[in-house]
Amino acid sequence: EVYFKNLSKQKQKEVMEKNGNNHKLRVCVATCNRADYSKLAPIMFGIKAEPQFFELDVVVLGSHLIDDYGNTYRMIEQDDFDIHTRLHTIVRGEDEAAMVESVGLALVKLPDVLNRLKPDIMIVHGDRFDALALATSAALMNIRILHIEGGEVSGTIDDSIRHAITKLAHYHVCCTRNAEQHLIAMCEDHDRILLAGCPSYDKLLSAKNKDYMSIISMWLGEDVKTRDYIVALQHPVTTDIKHSIKMFELTLDALISFNKRTLVLFPNVDAGDKEMVRVMRKKGIEHHPNFRAVKHVPFDQFIQLVAHAGCMIGNSSCGVREVGAFGTPVINLGTRQTGRETGENVLHVRDADTQDKILHALQLQFGKQYPCSKIYGDGNAVPRILKFLKSIDLKEPLQKKFCFPPVKDNISQDIDHILETQSALAVDLGGTNLRVAIVSMKGEIVKKYTQLNPKTYEDRLALILKMCVEAASEAVNVNCRILGVGISTGGRVNPREGIVLHSTKLIQEWSSVDLRTPISDALHLPVWVDNDGNCAALAERKFGHGKGIENFVTLITGTGIGGGIVHQHELIHGSSFCAAELGHIVVSLDGPECLCGSQGCIEAYASGIALQREAKKLHDDDLLLVEGMSMKEEEIVSAAHLIQAAKLGNTKAESILRTAGTALGLGVVNILHTMNPSLVILSGVLANHYVNAVKDVINQQALSSVKTVDVVVSNLADPALLGAASLVLDYTTRRIY
Repeated sequence: EVYFKNLSKQKQKEVMEKNGNNHKLRVCVATCNRADYSKLAPIMFGIKAEPQFFELDVVVLGSHLIDDYGNTYRMIEQDDFDIHTRLHTIVRGEDEAAMVESVGLALVKLPDVLNRLKPDIMIVHGDRFDALALATSAALMNIRILHIEGGEVSGTIDDSIRHAITKLAHYHVCCTRNAEQHLIAMCEDHDRILLAGCPSYDKLLSAKNKDYMSIISMWLGEDVKTRDYIVALQHPVTTDIKHSIKMFELTLDALISFNKRTLVLFPNVDAGDKEMVRVMRKKGIEHHPNFRAVKHVPFDQFIQLVAHAGCMIGNSSCGVREVGAFGTPVINLGTRQTGRETGENVLHVRDADTQDKILHALQLQFGKQYPCSKIYGDGNAVPRILKFLKSIDLKEPLQKKFCFPPVKDNISQDIDHILETQSALAVDLGGTNLRVAIVSMKGEIVKKYTQLNPKTYEDRLALILKMCVEAASEAVNVNCRILGVGISTGGRVNPREGIVLHSTKLIQEWSSVDLRTPISDALHLPVWVDNDGNCAALAERKFGHGKGIENFVTLITGTGIGGGIVHQHELIHGSSFCAAELGHIVVSLDGPECLCGSQGCIEAYASGIALQREAKKLHDDDLLLVEGMSMKEEEIVSAAHLIQAAKLGNTKAESILRTAGTALGLGVVNILHTMNPSLVILSGVLANHYVNAVKDVINQQALSSVKTVDVVVSNLADPALLGAASLVLDYTTRRIY
């Protein structure tokens, strides 16, 4: 450590000598809005505190100078910074063209300013369209650019702008290890990349304002307590303005219904922002007793407000970045921050298309306290950045060099090849066998392992871990990147916690079992667990007949009868995770006894176990075998023998299968009258034997409005494994709602 410190001092000394001992680095910091100033201000304070090394020029443009957005340039003056130049660059308008015109206006005005200032380096932050104009002007005028927060991934047009600025910038300050790797992957020179952390975290992690109650009272009212209010900050998504306006309406409706005091901040200057303000006024937010609508909150006070809030909701990067430092619950709406690294405090609602979904997210998150996250910084970013600035050698060539990787022949870069390598470990816990498979994004089973399912909990869990470790190792050899582990198991499952609550009688010692924790700890991968019927429905939704269908039901006809229900593209679990126990729909009050203890269930008539029971009765009475059939003495009678006998003309076997098909059909009719799906998918080994009987019962018994429903047989070879894989492949970000 001492060696590297001395080496760094020596390098700084050499740089000072090269640049001229009396030459101070002239730094121009350009800020466009309240958000980027919160990141740039700590750096500006650091530069100002070292006048022997730096000269600071501050340029203010963008929404800082607009009254509708709070004239936030005043907070820069309050921080005692001299503003060298104010540039009015925002062209008023409500569509994408206004943003383009604003960039053009900035490009017209900036050259004169930069000619007068002649900075050695310009510091540009983030991914706003104003920042793109700054970087373009500086690059074309041969001014070195230091870009803050490059390499990150979020959503909308911001990603494209951020990466465009990266290509124009000469030096890069990034906040996370992943961002650093992205910059390297974008062929930026590793020597010109600094992993410093987010500058705002220097202030966040040292914020200890004991008088936070006065700040809460000032902005939300005297009667508001900590953890009992919401901060809402939502911006338009410029690539889908209409949808983002609708989402904002739904958010406000949900907040009104949730009935908690809420601080709503006005949106950024973007296409669609005026429409969002009109939505606020249409709903009376500015005059609603539960709401406080404001254009701007000083950053020091905003920190205290989000630190002590019961929840933050919206699509601001602040929610997924800064708020994690306090462990405040966050609900991230829509796609604007898709791809951001987040802590456990963030619940993503990607398709915020109903008020109820947002309201449910509020009920889940409000008032919780999560561990504090330091993904984006450790509080020491500014010293690192200042040290980095001092190391810049102005005599080095200005022209950027890109570090392209060596190009190898015969390496496929086809997108299908890339997608296929993203895979899941799928585990299927059946009554007889335990199976593990590597499943690709396209649903191809790349490799499969099968073992007998042990009878005891300890042996079963040990075998699952052993098989998963072997499969994960083999995945490397078959060029598959494992994204997570999905587990399909019989019984009632709590998928939120990854716990098997109650098992079927076919799997012993399998109740109150936490599967997620030991497997995740052993493999260092996220783990999802669900009931086998639900997994079959997920498999159909991703790979089978259910793809693109809004409402459908899957029925598994095998050893038992199970299923899953997809309603409005979402799997239904029920309040106690007991939804879609379709095999236990009662179709006769005095029918045969079911394994669940009831009588007359579909499973008691139509499952493999039920058919085996009836086959044994016929065999015991010498009524099973007909001409063309034979059985060995030690051979166990099964449902297959009953089906074979029926095909060969055994009228009693035919009658049993007809009754089983009728029972299943009556159950399907009940489902149609309850859920009204547009599609019924029969899956499992008995599906082909039942499909015609089910259609006949629907025609005879169902209401005319549901008789047109499609009933099809699944074309998936292995729905249990594919469903377990889809748990992973559909939800590779752990906290997606």
